[in-house]
Amino acid sequence: MDVLREQLHLNADKSGTLHGNITIQDAGDTIDCSKQGMGGYAIPSNIERITIKSVDADYGLVIETSGMGDRLKEEKFDKKNNAILISTGGQASRGARRLVHRLAKEFDLPIYVFTDGDPYGYYIYNVIKCGSINLAYLSERLATPESRFIGMRMTDIDKYGLDKVTEKLKPQDEKRIQEELSYPWFNSKEWQEELKTMLKKKVRIEQQALAYKSLSFVADEYLPGKISEGDFLP
Repeated sequence: MDVLREQLHLNADKSGTLHGNITIQDAGDTIDCSKQGMGGYAIPSNIERITIKSVDADYGLVIETSGMGDRLKEEKFDKKNNAILISTGGQASRGARRLVHRLAKEFDLPIYVFTDGDPYGYYIYNVIKCGSINLAYLSERLATPESRFIGMRMTDIDKYGLDKVTEKLKPQDEKRIQEELSYPWFNSKEWQEELKTMLKKKVRIEQQALAYKSLSFVADEYLPGKISEGDFLP
């Protein structure tokens, strides 16, 4: 039928929150997402039912963990950097992915993805960018090829002195990395080097490790620095 299942009112569980200078219309209500407190606007499972009235931001930041999303909100990252924050709480739901897709396509909003430095975080990014294996036939509507990765990387360990807050890879982590090395989404030189370096170092690093520097480091230095320098992975 060439429609999303949400258009037939078959909805998945909702997951994720939205903060920032974006105004939407949902079920007849006009909602200013910059005034939703710490809880933010709960991203619905059916994004087709909402109308995005306006977006006034420089970019959208997709954040893997809810804890890091809350931390950035506490630091008023969205207001200080004129950014839209989209916290997914792990693997992004269909609703969150469709929202990110619409923001990029309808408003030409740059999208950056901030995940843990492990094979699961990297896969979360590539699902947002390229689509999932199970829903490959919907990639044109759910994936956002324009997105860029600014999450945790192996080079961050030395660059920011984080060697004391890494975690050792488990056997299942190494197996997952080997699988990803063969995926076409990771066939670029940059991603091959990243995954092979992780195998060589035998460590992973989470977003929360940045608190080792200071509680405000991620908001004041890490993310703004990567964005200004264009320090992305494709």
